[in-house]
Amino acid sequence: MDSESLEPLAIQAYRALERMIVTLELSPGSIATEAALIEKLGLGRTPVREAIQRLAWEGLLEIRPRAGLAITQLHPADWVRVIDARRGVEVVLARSAARFVTQEAAHRFHDAAIAMQQAVLSGNVVAFLDADKAFDDALALASDNPFATRVAAPLQTHSRRYWFRHQRETGLAESAEHHVGLIRMILEHDEDGAAAEAERLMTLLRSHAQSAALR
Repeated sequence: MDSESLEPLAIQAYRALERMIVTLELSPGSIATEAALIEKLGLGRTPVREAIQRLAWEGLLEIRPRAGLAITQLHPADWVRVIDARRGVEVVLARSAARFVTQEAAHRFHDAAIAMQQAVLSGNVVAFLDADKAFDDALALASDNPFATRVAAPLQTHSRRYWFRHQRETGLAESAEHHVGLIRMILEHDEDGAAAEAERLMTLLRSHAQSAALR
C-alpha cells in the first residue's frame, strides 16, 4: 500500500485539486462544478467538499452559490505580493528546520532533492512542482512550527501557480539549484546558512515576479 492511499480522502482530494489549479488544468477564471470535480476525482462528495472549502479559504477558488466554483484569476502584480508576504516566514521555517530536522524529515528532503534534479534532467516541469510540494511538506515537518507552516502553505501554493504560469519555460534548473542549496544547509544544521539560502530563493522568485508584472 503506497503512502498516498493511507492519507485521509479529504487530503487526497485537496492534493489532487491543488495540483490541478497549480498546473492550470483548472484554468484561471474558469468555472467548475462540485459534481464535475467529484466525478473527476472519484473520491466522494464529503472529501471533495472539504477540499473545496480549504481551497476557498486559501484564495485559490471562490464558491459562488448556484453558479459554481470560480478558479481564481492570475494577476502578475499579485505574485510580488505573494513573495513579499512569504519571505519572512520562509526564513523562519528554514532556520527552524536546520535546528530541529529529524531523520524522517532528512529522508524527505533527500528524496525531494533527487526528484528535483531528475525533473531538471528530464525537463519535466510537473514532476518538479510535485518535488517542490514534497520539499514544502518536509520543511513543515522539520521546522516543528505549525503556526508558521499554516501561514506559509497557501502562499507556497500561490507561488507555485504563478511560477508555472510565468517561469516554467526557463526557470527549472535555477529554481532547483536554489532549493538543493537550501536543503544542504538544513541537513548540515546550519541555521544561518539555511536562512541565507531561503532569502536567496525568495529574492530569485521576486525578481521573476517583478519581470512578470512588467510584461
